[in-house]
Amino acid sequence: MKKAFKFRIYPNKTQEERLNKTLDVCKDLYNDLLEIKKETYEQTGENLTGYDLNMIIKQHSKIKRKQLNKVHSQVLQNASNRIDKALSNFFRRVKEKKKGKKIKVGYPRFKKFYKSITYPQSGFELNRRLHLSKIGNIKIKQHRKIKGEVKTLTIKKTLSNKWFISFSCEIESKPVKHKYPENKIGIDLGLENFATLSDGTVIENPRFLKKTERKLKREHRRLSKKKKGSKNKDKQRIRLATRYETLTNQRLDFLHKLSYHLAQQYEYITIENLNINGMVRHPYLAKHILDTCWNKFAELLTYKEEESGGLVEQVEPAGTTIDCSQCGYKVPKTLTTRIHRCPHCGLRMDRDLNASINILNKSLRQGLSEVKPVERGVHFSTEVSLSEKQEVPK
Repeated sequence: MKKAFKFRIYPNKTQEERLNKTLDVCKDLYNDLLEIKKETYEQTGENLTGYDLNMIIKQHSKIKRKQLNKVHSQVLQNASNRIDKALSNFFRRVKEKKKGKKIKVGYPRFKKFYKSITYPQSGFELNRRLHLSKIGNIKIKQHRKIKGEVKTLTIKKTLSNKWFISFSCEIESKPVKHKYPENKIGIDLGLENFATLSDGTVIENPRFLKKTERKLKREHRRLSKKKKGSKNKDKQRIRLATRYETLTNQRLDFLHKLSYHLAQQYEYITIENLNINGMVRHPYLAKHILDTCWNKFAELLTYKEEESGGLVEQVEPAGTTIDCSQCGYKVPKTLTTRIHRCPHCGLRMDRDLNASINILNKSLRQGLSEVKPVERGVHFSTEVSLSEKQEVPK
C-alpha cells in the first residue's frame, strides 16, 4: 500500500526565490505543452504522447532553454505527465457522461498558478537536511521516521507562503487479523453528533466552522477594503489564508486522532457510503455537511484500519434510519424525529443508535452473529477525542 509522509521545510531567501522560479517555469511549460498538444490535434488529428511532449521539452527555443536548465529534468517531465493524467481523466468523464452519469466534463485549462512540483525518481536526498537538485540544502522539521521505500517527492507552497514536502512511499500492508473478528462496530454519521457507534458510544460534532466563522467574515471584510495591488492587501490575504489553514488543521487533527482510536480499538468497522455531492444540495444544511468532512474521515479510518490489520466496509445507507434494528419494521421519520419508537415490537432508542446497529447488521458476513440493540450508550465528548492521553470509553 502507498502512504505519504508530510513535513514542513524552511528555505532561506535564496532557496525560496529558486523554488518560486521553478514553479513559474513549470507553469509556463505546462501551458506551452497543453497549447502545442491542442493545436496539433486540431490541425493534424494526431494525439501527442508523453514521450512526444518530453522530446518537445528538449527542442524548446534557446531563450526558454536557459530557464529550463535551472530546473531538474524530471521536474520538467512531470509537467507532461500531469497533462497526460488531466486528458485521460477528461476522456474518462466524457465516456461516463455518455453512459448517463450526471457529471461536469471540462477540457483541461491553462494554469494561472502552479502550486507544487514533483521529483518522480531522483534529484533529492534526505539526511539531516533535504538536498534538492539545483536548489540546495533546505532545513526540514522531520517529526517522524519515514517507513517504506520512497517513490516520489512533492514540494507544495500554501496560500500563506509556507512550504511543505510529501514523500510518497510503498509499505507492506498487514493481513486481516481475524476472519471473524469479535471487536466489530457500526458507525452512523450525523450532524447533531458527529458519529454514533452501535455499542452506544456518542462522538460530539466539534463544529469548527461555526466557532471560527465570525473571525473569517471579519478578515474577508478587511481584505475587501484594501487597495488592489498594495502590500497591505497582500498581507491581509496571507492573514486570511492563515485563518483557513488553522480551520483545516483543526479538522484534520480531530479526524486523525478519532480514526486512530477507533482503528486501535475495533477490528471490523462498518460505515455508510454517503452521497455527499447529492447531500450538499440541501439549502440549509450544506455548510454543516461540508464542515464534518465525512469522506476524509472514511479515508483516514480505512488506511489506519488496514495498517493495524483490520477491515473497513461501506454499506448503502438506504433504509438504515427507518428500519427497526430489533424486528425490521419500517418506521418513517423526519429530520426532527430524534427517537426511534417501533409500534410493532415496542423498541425505543435514539434514532442514530438504531441506524448504527442496522449499518453493522447490514454488512455482517456469513458466520457473524447479529448485534442486539442496547438501551444506554456512552457519551464521547470532543475534549476526549482531541486528547492523546485519554482513552476512548468502552
